Amino acid sequence: MKFQPVINIIGLLLSILAVFMLIPALIDYLLNSRDWPAFLASSFITLFVGAGLYLSSRGSKSEHLELRQAFLLTNSAWISIALFGSLPFLFSELKMGLVDAIFESTSGITTTGSTVILNLEQTSYGILLWRALLQWLGGIGIIVMAIAILPMLSIGGMQLFKTEAYETPEKVIPRAAIFASGISIVYATLTFFWALMLWLVGMPIFDSIAHAMTTLATGGFSTKSNSLAYFDSAYIEFIIVLGMIVGSLPFVHYLSITKNGWKNLIRDDQVKWFLIILLILVFLVALNLNLNGTELLKSLQMSLFNVVSIITGTGYGTSDFSQWGGFVTTLLLMLMFMGGCAGSTTCGLRMARIQVLIANAKTQIYKLLTPHAVVVPYYNQKPIPDSVAESVMGFFFLYILSFIILSCLLGSLGLDFITAISGAASAIGNVGPGLGDVIGPNGSFHSIPDLGKMFLCFGMILGRLEIFAILVMFSPSFWKK
Repeated sequence: MKFQPVINIIGLLLSILAVFMLIPALIDYLLNSRDWPAFLASSFITLFVGAGLYLSSRGSKSEHLELRQAFLLTNSAWISIALFGSLPFLFSELKMGLVDAIFESTSGITTTGSTVILNLEQTSYGILLWRALLQWLGGIGIIVMAIAILPMLSIGGMQLFKTEAYETPEKVIPRAAIFASGISIVYATLTFFWALMLWLVGMPIFDSIAHAMTTLATGGFSTKSNSLAYFDSAYIEFIIVLGMIVGSLPFVHYLSITKNGWKNLIRDDQVKWFLIILLILVFLVALNLNLNGTELLKSLQMSLFNVVSIITGTGYGTSDFSQWGGFVTTLLLMLMFMGGCAGSTTCGLRMARIQVLIANAKTQIYKLLTPHAVVVPYYNQKPIPDSVAESVMGFFFLYILSFIILSCLLGSLGLDFITAISGAASAIGNVGPGLGDVIGPNGSFHSIPDLGKMFLCFGMILGRLEIFAILVMFSPSFWKK
């Protein structure tokens, strides 16, 4: 394998990351915060390494990567950005240890939203902005990866979108770089629009910008320790809910709106399923809250915000939903696995894979009843290839197996049952908060042992990179010529 093309791209990405570090440095400098030198030092180190890698391999640039190079690039890019993104946390006045800094950075770039910072109100604006920027950049990265890279790698059934829902955009935008530029414009425009709406309903301008970035990225990092509960505004919550839903739908359809209108978005089966299931779940949770004594409108408000937050993997909180009773707690734990639509900023199993699993299960039932019949599973009115069905089932098995192993590892460190299983589900699903008093909506991951935080970091990367992309690197045949 030739490593030079991969090194070249990693160097470019790190150089871009170094430039973004100058934004919070400027903010802290203008506000007389003592953290601006931390960002300057981090930017210098990141740029030095990034430019060195880029220049040392600039004669090896390639527009066409081999399969193994693409796998290596995907893993290396996210891991290296997470590591260098931790430098501002390490050098800042927060005095974070190495493990905590890596955990916070990994949680940011994977748009998970778990945090080890106990008091966000005493944290500098630069650090708060850097957390939001990491999630915002991670949101762009996962969209581009889901549309331009994962179909090529045939990971977890994503090859389905190579010929189906994403066939037209691939013809219009044949190269990933051009696609990334188009997505970035849409993404930045939506972020600006959401920041403006939040500001107009009373959220301070800095908080509006930070929350707009983490909302569209379905990341969930807030500028307040109490998350959105701090603002206590139904208008803010409603705008955030709309933003989380927008971030959970396929961004490729937003690109086609100017040419084809809304028909592609409306006709997409996974969008219909996602919205219908979302409405049903909101109704069930609201009904349960109302039956347990909460006023009807308040039940609807609490249910809508928190169900959307969990199912999209955003992780914002307005109340401690782990105290809502066994039914709701169990339901929300299951929702941590679900995620939004393929091609969005969300993670988890995703609606498209769930549809493929259901379609395949229905086919197997029909075959039991009519053994000689030819029954074909369908997705979006088109037959599902056997390779896609097998890939999705393999992904589902590894997803659940990874959750079980990570839960056991966390439990072996002395964590209680609820903390272990919800922490594992939250990490692999890139959700953010877990359940219980320790890592629930009102808690943090600060008290988790360092080894547990490293396990969770691996879980976050594993979930973000769709499991297969990570596990294939552990195969000896991957490194053979």
